[in-house]
Amino acid sequence: MVIADGNDRNQWIDEVGRKTSPQAVSLEDEIHLLRSKMEKIFQQENSFTSDIVIEISSLLDLKINEFMKSHRKNKEAKL
Repeated sequence: MVIADGNDRNQWIDEVGRKTSPQAVSLEDEIHLLRSKMEKIFQQENSFTSDIVIEISSLLDLKINEFMKSHRKNKEAKL
């Protein structure tokens, strides 16, 4: 998982390297963490259009799309 570090603009921290468990972080957890991070940075920046908020929002969109696709595939597999 990759999340934005609020201390340094446009600096990304690779959280995957910190986790060694195969079930370290689910996609759903990533979505919740990204949303929380985006909300915190929005409050700091007081802007929906700051570069870092937009970057996190874009990554969040990708993760949500990935989640929806996998969820849809799981439903189809059960049929």
